[in-house]
Amino acid sequence: MKISSLCYIENAGKYLMLYRNAKKNDENAGKWIGIGGKFEDGESPEDCVCREVLEETGLTLVSYDYRGIVTFVSDKYGTEYMHLFTADKFDGEISTCSEGRLEWIDKNKLDNLPMWEGDRVFLDLLGSQNKFFSLKLCYEGDSLISAVLDGKKLDIL
Repeated sequence: MKISSLCYIENAGKYLMLYRNAKKNDENAGKWIGIGGKFEDGESPEDCVCREVLEETGLTLVSYDYRGIVTFVSDKYGTEYMHLFTADKFDGEISTCSEGRLEWIDKNKLDNLPMWEGDRVFLDLLGSQNKFFSLKLCYEGDSLISAVLDGKKLDIL
């Protein structure tokens, strides 16, 4: 089982997105995702997200919100618990990322990007509500087969 963090950093109506195209054997290859990665020993969700953002972007988070937890269940990739954050203030300048290309993308244009189907579900939730949520996303292969929000099945298909 994996434990990770993911952050959507917002600035002027855009999210800083990462196009994953640089790592070998990357389950996210060819997809756009937020900024994040796996926990290191002893880290809290906040520790992990701040470290991952700094490592991948060169930015230091100044203001961020813990928005939810996403449970991924996959017959192909196993189970992952992902701690989801948004951020609206940061210091520093964007650096080169070893995992792919960083780009500010207008939030209204995210639907045009290749990304995981489940990411679209939680991106919609980030835009439509401010309360903390628990989301379970179940995949067969690379296809989303079910989504459960706060214990209630979503009609996504």
